[in-house]
Amino acid sequence: MPVSATPERVLLTGVPKVAFYSGGTRCPEDITFASCLRAALEYLGECPGCRHLSTHPAGSPIICSYAWFLGITGHAFSLIWEHGWSPGNGNLHWIAEDRAEPYRRGLEAAGRGGEVLLRGGTWPNEDTVRDMIKASLQAGRPAIALGVAGPPEAGLVTGYDDGGDVLMGWSFFQDMLEFSAVLAFEPTGEFRARDWYAGMEGLITLGEPGTPAPREGLARSALQFGLERIRMPWIAGRHAGLAAYDAWVGHLLMDGAFDTTEAELLTARFGVHDTMVGNLAELRWYGSLFLSQVASGEPWMAPELLRAAACMTEEHKLMWDAWDLVGGIGRDPAKVSKLAEPDVRRQMAQVIRASRAQCAEAADHIEAALEKA
Repeated sequence: MPVSATPERVLLTGVPKVAFYSGGTRCPEDITFASCLRAALEYLGECPGCRHLSTHPAGSPIICSYAWFLGITGHAFSLIWEHGWSPGNGNLHWIAEDRAEPYRRGLEAAGRGGEVLLRGGTWPNEDTVRDMIKASLQAGRPAIALGVAGPPEAGLVTGYDDGGDVLMGWSFFQDMLEFSAVLAFEPTGEFRARDWYAGMEGLITLGEPGTPAPREGLARSALQFGLERIRMPWIAGRHAGLAAYDAWVGHLLMDGAFDTTEAELLTARFGVHDTMVGNLAELRWYGSLFLSQVASGEPWMAPELLRAAACMTEEHKLMWDAWDLVGGIGRDPAKVSKLAEPDVRRQMAQVIRASRAQCAEAADHIEAALEKA
């Protein structure tokens, strides 16, 4: 792999940029960890499958690595709502009681060992974290960090400078003014972040390549884990799965929360709602691809899995209905005002309830498929 290096600096050149979708030939990848893991493996020449790449492995049953990792981690099946209006509802952190489990599942599917360290657990001091990052980069492997250049979401660390006092890489948030103002940038576009340790909430490193776990075993474990994400009503102090749809609806129907002239407050609540719509649309679409990929290798489970995939596709379509109710995709004052209208929010509640019904039906089909495993 291409490396630019001096005694005080290492930069892995050519690591694919991760970013929120803004058009182009690659499909949208707005869920951060799965996208970072896909990009890191693509750089290492180990992308398990992507039909958009000329290097797509011949005969690979995995047509979309991003979908594969969303399914394996359980994220494709999840929905979380923290009581109130939390902007962090979509964070992978909150879909399991053991916060590290989804990340470990991703590494297992990648066929690599590695470390998953999250602040609040056994969190090392700054020198140790710096040394881990430097060792990974010196070995030619990008690291995945949570919260280096933006909120505590995954981003790629592809280099360091000044002996590790500066980290470089790609963040989904690096072009947003509230974050870019405290960053510098490489000529090739990577962010440069100094004083990074205080904002880092987690570090995932990729170990040496090993023998990947059997695909069938990974898939079945993911289906069981995903089924639990749908049916567990409470995870890590948050409404989860089917109960999260109910909590979302309940908050939308609190007229008092929208009966205000405070534009900043209404905009923040619209942002939480809109993030839920966007994440659910993307997670369920790629979840349907994951289920289809599993079905292709497990023909005896295929009928039920394809029915579950159809339910997820319908959820994706329903989120477009949700966007239409406020005037389309985007965040502007007109859409914020539209959501504040009681009638619009009652129609929105019906759309979300319909999405919940599709999710519940998908769970029944997944359960039936697992009974045949």
